[in-house]
Order: sequence, then structure tokens, then C-alpha cells
Amino acid sequence: MPHPSFPASLPLTLKVSSLKEQIPKESAQASASSHTKEMALRQNSDKEPIIELFIKAGHDGENVGNCPFCQSLFMVLWLKGVKFTVTTVDMRKKPEELKDLAPGTNPPFLLYNGALKTDFIKIEEFLETTLAPPRYPHLSPLNKESFDVGADIFAKFSAFIKNSPNNSIQEQALLREFKRLDIYLNTPLPEEIDHNSRENITVSKRKYLDGNRLTLADCNLLPKLHVIKVAAKKYCHFDIPAHFTGVHRYLQNAYEREEFSQTCPADIEIEKAYLSVANRRS
Repeated sequence: MPHPSFPASLPLTLKVSSLKEQIPKESAQASASSHTKEMALRQNSDKEPIIELFIKAGHDGENVGNCPFCQSLFMVLWLKGVKFTVTTVDMRKKPEELKDLAPGTNPPFLLYNGALKTDFIKIEEFLETTLAPPRYPHLSPLNKESFDVGADIFAKFSAFIKNSPNNSIQEQALLREFKRLDIYLNTPLPEEIDHNSRENITVSKRKYLDGNRLTLADCNLLPKLHVIKVAAKKYCHFDIPAHFTGVHRYLQNAYEREEFSQTCPADIEIEKAYLSVANRRS
């Protein structure tokens, strides 16, 4: 069965290949030197790069699993408009299947023209630098705070779901992070303000963190917000408060984009991933 390709301009069908079915043994055993030579040759040509993204499989060993970092890179590649293939890795069989391809490595990882990339942050930086204009769009946000504003929200959620539902300290800490995010989303960015206009814009109407286009900041935050939305509701009966209008506007616009909605794991995958965490709460 061939790897599926995902052109960013077309709707995505999440029929990903399992690692065991899709990785030829001879490819997995290619030497580092041949990888380097192949990458150099391809980067100096006009051909599109050969990109293979490996992500965590779900509980069935095949479909997309719960991993915000995997989804983030999935979104980045789709937004770049480059063709790529996606292979899910069954973590229960990981040692055997990855011993030749990427020993000691957990998804997400990437093969770029045969060269292995294993560090999430470095992969993101590599893709932004390598898949650059004029052929591919830049995804870096214009405003640094677009990256910073949601940096702590997932950690607060993790503390919240691990503790007793009767303990409101962690819930209040999570709500403070949502409030911070909401204020940022409702505050006009500098580029939204026209100083030559008589209209005084007091509430932002932008769709995403850094404007009306998805950026790396969104690719990092949205997968985490989706996990929070599903897991916190299931195990903590927590919903994002309705008065956080900026957050709700943001999520509504994001779910309308298939680069996000079509790369989300099924709710049941998130629920299963956090079942043991919820059961251990005191």
C-alpha cells in the first residue's frame, strides 16, 4: 500500500498508513551519509522535497492518536502547501518497529529527503527555514506575544485534571490563563489600528492569534486547546466560560479550518489518554 499524500490545497482524508505496513526495511537502514547526499541533491533541485511525518497512533494502532505536538507539525506541513505523507506509529510496538528507523525516538519525527529529524522544536524551526518564500509561505507570527500568551495554559490544565475536583486552586489558575488569552484575542493588534481613521477600534475582530491567517503560534496552541476542551469536559465537567468571547471566537474560526479540524484526534482518543490520569485523582 503506498503512502498517502496530503496537498495542502485539497481536503484531507485521515487514512494514514501504519508504520509496520509502510516503512521498507531497506529505507530504514539507509546510512547517514547517503541521507545527507540525497538531501543535498534534492534541495538543489526544483523538485518538491520528499517529506514523511510520523505521528502517534491511536488505541487501534492505526488512526491518529492523542499528541498535540504531532498535530502541530501536521498542521504546519499542511499550511506550508507542501506534499507529504503521514504514518502512524503504534507505541505498543514502537521498540520493534523503530529500532532501525529511529531508535529511542518517540513521535513526532520526520524524514526530509531521507534525513531524520527528531526534536519537535528543531523540526518546526527547520520547516519554517527550509520551506520558505517564494515557494512556501512563512508561518512565523508578527507579534511575539502571539507565541507567549498561551504558553502556560496546558501546564495549568495538567495540574487541574490531576487534582481533586473539589480543589479549586488549579481551576482558578487555569481560568486565569484563559482570561489572559481572552484579553489578548479581544485586544486589537497594532496592525489592526488605522491611526488615520476616525473609527476607534476597541475590540479585535481578527480570527486567530496573530491576525486573519494561521501561524506557528496557532499550530502550537490550538491542538492543546482541543485536548483541554475534550478532556476537561469529560473528567472535570469543565467548559470554557461563555464570557471568554475572544477564546470562543478563536476556536469557532479554527474549527472551520480543515488544517485544524481534520488533523484533530477523535474525542475518544483524548478521553482514553486521560482516563488513567483522572482515575488517580485524590
